[in-house]
Amino acid sequence: MARSLCPLAWLRKPYYLQARFSYVRMKYLFFSWLVVFVGSWIIYVQYSTYTELCRGKDCKKIICDKYNTGVIDGPACNSLCVTETLYFGKCLSTRPQSEMYLGIWDNLPGVVKCQMEQALHLDFGTELEPRKEIVLFDKPTRGTTVQKFKEMVYSLFKAKLGDQGNLSELVNLILTVADGDKDGQVSLGEAKSAWALLQLNEFLLMVILQDKEHTPKLMGFCGDLYVMESVEYTSLYGISLPWVIELFIPSGFRRSMDQLFTPSWPRKAKIAIGLLEFVEDVFHGPYGNFLMCDTSAKNLGYNDKYDLKMVDMRKIVPETNLKELIKDRHCESDLDCVYGTDCRTSCDQSTMKCTSEVIQPNLAKACQLLKDYLLRGAPSEIREELEKQLYSCIALKVTANQMEMEHSLILNNLKTLLWKKISYTNDS
Repeated sequence: MARSLCPLAWLRKPYYLQARFSYVRMKYLFFSWLVVFVGSWIIYVQYSTYTELCRGKDCKKIICDKYNTGVIDGPACNSLCVTETLYFGKCLSTRPQSEMYLGIWDNLPGVVKCQMEQALHLDFGTELEPRKEIVLFDKPTRGTTVQKFKEMVYSLFKAKLGDQGNLSELVNLILTVADGDKDGQVSLGEAKSAWALLQLNEFLLMVILQDKEHTPKLMGFCGDLYVMESVEYTSLYGISLPWVIELFIPSGFRRSMDQLFTPSWPRKAKIAIGLLEFVEDVFHGPYGNFLMCDTSAKNLGYNDKYDLKMVDMRKIVPETNLKELIKDRHCESDLDCVYGTDCRTSCDQSTMKCTSEVIQPNLAKACQLLKDYLLRGAPSEIREELEKQLYSCIALKVTANQMEMEHSLILNNLKTLLWKKISYTNDS
């Protein structure tokens, strides 16, 4: 009986092998199809995102049409629209309303920023939320005198920055910047360009801090397109990935990966000192206090000497400006009282309205960003003191008694501790 079963077993074996081979092949085909499907989806999403965010040709056409008809003017107009020595390179845009590109202008690298579609303008009258209006370079109008234009700019600054005693100096500074061809006069086209640009917080901040080390330099403008100094490393960690890839990377692994690409600790300390100095620049500066409402690593960069350079300052807003934007906003909880990602106020439960006082000062947000960055690899002899100072810094509150004194003391202590450690190294 056993002998008679053996031939049957041998006969069934090829069928078993064939079935197993078919299963493996189907499994292989399924995973191959899945890879192709996911890859095609990523390519499609990337392409769709690129076509939505990267419309450099449209941006150039809009600006050059206005320039060629004499509506706008500026130092970058001729290079962009006539000689074509200013051209767009790699697209860096992250939102469709504000195009951003690496660019080359007369063989010099820069970053080109151009506003698209509708721009947000704040109405400081009765409206509590931004209202949308299309920027058509309709102000100032023909026949506006220089004195009248100065009054327009002064009123705008008073609404944005508050009633500062030295706003007249800032108005004169703006007129100097607006005179792109340096002929001593501001033409109507230059005035229209300057007026459109002054609606943008980043442009205003670049003008105010034009002599500061950590603010990118303004290279030129045409309409509401402007060119600023480029930065070699465009992230605090020195690495940036496409957003589609970011979706598939766990946050914990991403933080570990970031740390692998950071510079040596003395160089990180120098970059950190630069951020602390920038916080000092915008804290009760010559024209009021500015609030950093997005202190993420992607907004900070550094050059080949490891000097910090701001990459994106669009979410750094005047304190007066923010108070007008957020005050009396309806809220159910504190989560409804946030501007950007980092400017938070509290919700008054008795009135169900947002208060106007921001909870955390810029320095506390900067220290929160720097905590892991600086503590990883910190020299053992200062690690404990550094950690203590960073946590004291993170605990700062705007409403605290003697906040300004504490702010200055903590900032100076941190800078002193870091400088003392790196002052005798090549990295300083």
